[in-house]
Amino acid sequence: MDNSFKDFALDQLRQLDGVTSRAMFGGWGLYRGEVFFGIIHDGQLFFKTDDATRPAYLEHGMEPFRPNDKQTLKNYYEVPVGVLENAEELAQWARRAMEA
Repeated sequence: MDNSFKDFALDQLRQLDGVTSRAMFGGWGLYRGEVFFGIIHDGQLFFKTDDATRPAYLEHGMEPFRPNDKQTLKNYYEVPVGVLENAEELAQWARRAMEA
């Protein structure tokens, strides 16, 4: 399994102390302490959403996490590339995902 995208995403999240990854779903789950807030899968980053945060993802045309054709996790949406590439903005989105 190629870890380069996971390493990139974790590096982008470095300003949030204590973010770790654990293997799951054929990818990685993202945690801060015991709070599960994100998924890295197949070169994509997904954050947990709720009714308050989901509209921002939808405005960017992002899709929910689909680990396979029969399963969709509608609380986890792909992080827009522009957000992923901006570490400060990504940290803000991650904080909201942790609160969701």
